[in-house]
Amino acid sequence: MARKSNQKPTDCIHAGKSRLPPSLGVNTPVVTSSAFDYRADHVRYPRYHNTLNHEVVAARVAALESGEAGLVTASGMGAISAVFLGLMKPGDHAILLDGIYGGTIDLVTGLLEPMGMRFSTWDGVPDSLPGLIGEKTRLVHVESPTNPLMDVVDLRAVARIAQAHELISVVDNTFATPLLQRPLEMGFDLVVHSGTKYLAGHSDLLCGAIVGSTKLIARLRPTVIRLGASLNGRELSLLERSIATLAVRVERQSANAGVLAKRLCEHGAVEAVYYPGLADHPNHDLAKAQMSDFGAMLSFRLSKAVDPDGFLDRLNLVRPAVSLGGVESTICQPSRTSHAKVEAATRNRLGIDDRLMRLSVGIEAVDDLWRDLDQALTPA
Repeated sequence: MARKSNQKPTDCIHAGKSRLPPSLGVNTPVVTSSAFDYRADHVRYPRYHNTLNHEVVAARVAALESGEAGLVTASGMGAISAVFLGLMKPGDHAILLDGIYGGTIDLVTGLLEPMGMRFSTWDGVPDSLPGLIGEKTRLVHVESPTNPLMDVVDLRAVARIAQAHELISVVDNTFATPLLQRPLEMGFDLVVHSGTKYLAGHSDLLCGAIVGSTKLIARLRPTVIRLGASLNGRELSLLERSIATLAVRVERQSANAGVLAKRLCEHGAVEAVYYPGLADHPNHDLAKAQMSDFGAMLSFRLSKAVDPDGFLDRLNLVRPAVSLGGVESTICQPSRTSHAKVEAATRNRLGIDDRLMRLSVGIEAVDDLWRDLDQALTPA
C-alpha cells in the first residue's frame, strides 16, 4: 500500500512508496530496463509511464498536491503541451492569464494557434473572466505567482467561475510549489509544474508534472504517451531523491527571499521590487490568504543609473543563468531568457525590459547573498 500522510514534509520522503522486501533496503530500486515481458499483467514500457520509478514519483507529486493521480513528464513544457493538446481540438477556445511564462506564450502562438485553437488573454480581475467565456471555451490557464512579475491571482475565484461554466481550470504552480500552495484544495482541476525548478531543485535535471483527478489524468495519459514526454529510471530516481529535500529547501529559500526583498526595497539603485511577501505588494493580502509562505522568487528593476550588464558582471556569488529553483542563487533578465520569444510590444506593455532582473534565491547564507548583491549594485 502506498504511504500518504497529512503532513507534506513527510510526503516529500514517503508518499508513493510501497513496503519493499528487506533485501532492497529503504530506497526505491532504479529500474533501468526499457524492455519488459509483455505476457505479464499488462505491457510495461517507460514511455507508457507505468514502470516502478514512474509510479512512485508520480504518486509522490500527486500526494504533495493533494491530487488523486499524476504524471511525470520530460519537461514542464511537456506537461503544459499535453494539457492543451489533450483537452482541446482545432476550433476550441481557451483563456490565458496575462503575463504568464514566455514558453507557454510561445507554445500558443507558435504551435496551437496555427493548429486552429483560439485563445483570449485575461487581465486577472475575477469579474472580467466570465465575459471571455464562449460556447467553445474549454479551459482557463493561469499562474500564481506569475513569471516574472510575481502577480498573484485569486485562485478560489477562478476555480468557482470555471466550475460554474463547466470549464477545466489549470494552474502552473511552479513558483509556489505544493509546499506553499495547493490549488486543487481550492477547487482547481489540474496543476502543472516545471519540475526542473523546485521539484528537482539542483539545476541538473529536466522534468515536469501534471496532477489532478484520476479521470482527468487518464484522459491526458494517451497524449503524454504520444508526445513521448517520458523520463527513464535513472532520471526518475534522481527526481525522487530531490523531492525528499523539497520542504527544507523551500523553507530556507523562502526565508532568504523575504530578507533580500526588504533590503532591495531600501537600496537606492533599485527602482522597484516585485515580491508578494512585501506589505505594499498589491496582492499581498491575497497571497497571505492562499499561500503558507511567499516563495523564493522575486524580481526587481534596476534604476536607470545602473547598467544591467555591468551589474551582472560584478556579481560573484549569485550566478547569471537561465532557469531557477536550484539550491544556488541565480539571476536573469527575462527579456533575454524566459520571455525572449514574446513579441517586443507585449514585453514593453508588461514592463519586461533589460533592467528587470528575476532572482531565484538559493539556500546560501542570506548575508553572503546580500553582500554580493549590494556590491554589484553600488560599484566603487
